[in-house]
Amino acid sequence: MLQAVLVENRKMEQVSLQKVTAIVMNPGCRSTALRVALCVGSVLFVINHGSALISGQMSRDRWISAMLTYCVPFGVSLHGQHQGNQTQKKHLES
Repeated sequence: MLQAVLVENRKMEQVSLQKVTAIVMNPGCRSTALRVALCVGSVLFVINHGSALISGQMSRDRWISAMLTYCVPFGVSLHGQHQGNQTQKKHLES
């Protein structure tokens, strides 16, 4: 039974990875997500790290955190676009 669950989980991971790759490789989705990440990420960067940047207190860990600040809106934008596309397809099919 455990082996069946592990096999099923592996299949789900492969499908999910294929979907993520397809979404990221879509030039329209990627372009929009990059613009969103640049705008939203910059606002978040200033809010979270602006004072440290101005005062020269940006450590290595803070720079890593700053880079992740841009990754979150990128991922959220991709997810939103994918969900929107899925919803639109369902409405067109019905």
